[in-house]
Amino acid sequence: MKRRAFLLGAAAITGGLALGYRAWSASFDTRAAALAGDDGGKLLAGWVKIGADDLVTVYVPHADMGQGTHTALAMMLAEELDADWSRVRTERAPADKAFANRFLAEGWILQGWQPPSFLGGTISAGFAEAARFINLQITGGSTAVRFTGQGGMRIVGAAARSMLLEAAARRWGVDATTLKVSAGVVTDAARGRSARFGELVADAAKLTAPSNPLLKSRRDYKIIGRSLPRLDVPAKATGAMQYGIDLVLPDMLHAAVKAAPVHGGKLISVDAAPAMKFEGVQRVLKLQNAVVVVATSFWQARRALESLQPAFDDSGNGSVSTKSHFERQDQLLANGNASSVHKSADADAVLTAAPANRIVEATYRVPFLHHAAMEPINATAQFKDGALTLWAGEQDALGSKAELIKATGLPADKVTLHALPIGGAFGRRIAQTSQHLALVAEIAKAMSPRPVKMIWSREEDFAQGAYRPALSTRIRASLGPDGKPTAWSQVYVNLTGPGRRDGYLIPYDIPAQSLNAIESTTHIRVGTWRSVAHTQHAFYTECFIDELANAAGRDPFEYRRDLLPPDSRARKVLEMAADKSDWGKPTAEGVARGIALVESFGTVAAHVVEASRRADGKPQVHRVTAAVDCGDVCHPDNAAAQVEGAIVMGLSAAIGERITIDRGAVVQKNFPDYPLLTLADAPPRIDVHFLRSDGPWGGLGEPGLPPVAPALANALFAVTGQRKRSLPLSDSA
Repeated sequence: MKRRAFLLGAAAITGGLALGYRAWSASFDTRAAALAGDDGGKLLAGWVKIGADDLVTVYVPHADMGQGTHTALAMMLAEELDADWSRVRTERAPADKAFANRFLAEGWILQGWQPPSFLGGTISAGFAEAARFINLQITGGSTAVRFTGQGGMRIVGAAARSMLLEAAARRWGVDATTLKVSAGVVTDAARGRSARFGELVADAAKLTAPSNPLLKSRRDYKIIGRSLPRLDVPAKATGAMQYGIDLVLPDMLHAAVKAAPVHGGKLISVDAAPAMKFEGVQRVLKLQNAVVVVATSFWQARRALESLQPAFDDSGNGSVSTKSHFERQDQLLANGNASSVHKSADADAVLTAAPANRIVEATYRVPFLHHAAMEPINATAQFKDGALTLWAGEQDALGSKAELIKATGLPADKVTLHALPIGGAFGRRIAQTSQHLALVAEIAKAMSPRPVKMIWSREEDFAQGAYRPALSTRIRASLGPDGKPTAWSQVYVNLTGPGRRDGYLIPYDIPAQSLNAIESTTHIRVGTWRSVAHTQHAFYTECFIDELANAAGRDPFEYRRDLLPPDSRARKVLEMAADKSDWGKPTAEGVARGIALVESFGTVAAHVVEASRRADGKPQVHRVTAAVDCGDVCHPDNAAAQVEGAIVMGLSAAIGERITIDRGAVVQKNFPDYPLLTLADAPPRIDVHFLRSDGPWGGLGEPGLPPVAPALANALFAVTGQRKRSLPLSDSA
């Protein structure tokens, strides 16, 4: 028996733990119903409300930041509910423990493992309390569809459907199994009668939701698998959707901020007099690490702030530069104390015994990267009558509320967070790195009782980011007589902090492997960036495997293919990418193809990039072909859009993006210093192909990005014969 099955089984057998969970859960169920509002609708199975008018409202515990999650999750619930899609809408779940995302907690821990049926209710209750304990309501890690949807919304929809069926059966005095449901109507065909969901929901709400309802098979889908119009698009197209930066409240003030340019620095002094001369300025706040100007408009606040000359210390990091940062990592790679991440056989012994001419060695590095979201950091807060209310676009609404409680010392019932849509985030707006929350709370307290909207200028947004870490690795491998790798030894640097993640295992059949990590620190604030650690480890691994193919004199696709099990998902995806990209066929003069394969977030993706070098030395990408196995696909058009967006973002980062450090501070000030990929430079053709398999549902928001940089780097090597082992790939960058 697996350890987790034993532990969860023990919890069920003892009884008391399970009863305690259920008793606690009941109070949260009552609160969830209250938060859903008393508009005549009834909450079923905790996450879906059905009104007397048949309107179905799905409460989604994820942020809308353009990824289409709300539509996909509503589709998955509506599929199992057999709802009328034209009567379905979504709301973001309130930032309250009653809506903590137990589905995410359960999916992340169990990772597709199916517990015995008799444990189902106990496990669900247990994960519900775990999610509440850790304030889990996060959007990230490509978890929405594969965990909240597959392990949550489908089950909620099926449970609600079962409750409606049972309500109809009791009303009519028949067996529920004789009834049918379609498009929001329960039908008793044998007796010629029917009832709408809205007519049954009051009775259904009195029933207990089943913990293990029967789900549909793929062949019975009516909604999942269709490219339905996205629910969020009309409001975005008309401008009706309100982001944090759009918010307007009565009597609202505006705040502009200048924080210590060296992260961790403190404000030494500032003369507030120049700012106070500007019209509309209310106050100049001198905080621990920042100076803030509050005025009646943001333009007034920003102009007044620019008149100030605050003095900050550098927290002892004034000598740090990009050069010294990587020199430190080179020292660690050579002499650092590494800890083992994965080991199979003795790779170092195999390398020692191998002939020198059969050993390949390389060092790779990646730079700090900014999230570069179009909507800069902003939040609006009001401190009034001893309570704090905040309006902001955050990826982790419940976690952000917990951060506010911690920062202010207020009790939970005195802190309210209204979670708004986000104009781009990519990991920037996660509670652990949302230092702006405590800042705006402090500003609101100082300006109480008036609400204050704080907006960071683009320059401040660049200077105060939570960047993708700048990291390095050293890899050594030996080749056997057949050219296949016999050993792979790698050591890589990890930075401590919210952006820290271990590497993933090599997908290829290499007999002796040794992966080791060295912990390091930096004063630069780091955080999660789209695809997290896969963004650097994919570049390391897929470029180096290309180097091995070149050393062996083999075709890069064929070399990878022969190192993968014949019937594996990875091999099938790799073969699809090669086939769809016309791998092996001639290209135009000066153009070559590169390939890369990465499994991340439960999804296997392989990209083929066709590229050339322009006269100015920058890469020119002509075509990208992607093959993706994410198990199943909920919304084909949106799924393809997610992969396409990830490809463009990956190309932008690989070609020209990087954050550099000088005298301890970020050098880049705005987009002219941080060149994003323009439409003119985007590939004219991106083809996305899905390989639908029987594998578990995987993520899609992030897996399309990791293969991009290595596939492009490998294509450029094929063009020029020169191997670049650091990003970005533009010679002029």
